[in-house]
Amino acid sequence: MPRFKLILEYDGGPFAGWQRQADEPSVQQALEDAVFGFTGERVLVEGAGRTDAGVHATGQVAHVDISTERYDTFSLPKAINAHLKPQPVAVVGCAIVGPDFHARFSAIERSYRYIIVNRRAPLTIKAGRAWQVPRPLDIEAMRAGAAHLIGHHDFTTFRSAHCQSKSPVKSLDLLEISRTGERIEIIARARSFLHHQVRNIAGTLKLVGEGKWTADQVRLARDARDRTKGGPTAPADGLYLTGVVYPSEQAG
Repeated sequence: MPRFKLILEYDGGPFAGWQRQADEPSVQQALEDAVFGFTGERVLVEGAGRTDAGVHATGQVAHVDISTERYDTFSLPKAINAHLKPQPVAVVGCAIVGPDFHARFSAIERSYRYIIVNRRAPLTIKAGRAWQVPRPLDIEAMRAGAAHLIGHHDFTTFRSAHCQSKSPVKSLDLLEISRTGERIEIIARARSFLHHQVRNIAGTLKLVGEGKWTADQVRLARDARDRTKGGPTAPADGLYLTGVVYPSEQAG
């Protein structure tokens, strides 16, 4: 039975998140229903990241096993995409991988991008796809605050109360902030993330950018290991899962 690695793009706005829900639409269900639509098989589509309601993806990775061998890396994504319409989900890449490949558990790195539009005027094209912050943001101050979060730390302060991870200790390999005009991007890269970790970091760095916090207060919040000492949770609208990395022998 061939196993296919799928690279996915989706607008998270209409969905309750990646994971199948009992009474709400999910990206996982949309994909599983699409496969059922042309194979008649009820399959499990496993994703690399369980993105929350409203979170988008440009590089989510999933895998699926198809019992018939009539599909290849051209025909399978074509068929899935046809049966996904009109939902805002698309398979943008496909590869055949070995049976030991697992989209979630084989991953060695995940990348997220958080987009802020720093302007007073309401969002139009980016509505639902970025966080509008009207007050001017100081990028250098945000970078100074972000420097306290790079590396191996206890991220309890930036962890959702509903996080199911066994440990709050994670290694944040990259936390980079850039600006082009009114668009600010926060790039985060790590092996794995806690629930709401990137959004809580973005909300905290926004306080620094507005001058409400100093950069050193980010360090103090980190060391407090207390969610109530951190900044607000940034909206899901601005968050994108942009890529997942696997060992070279499993990359597909």
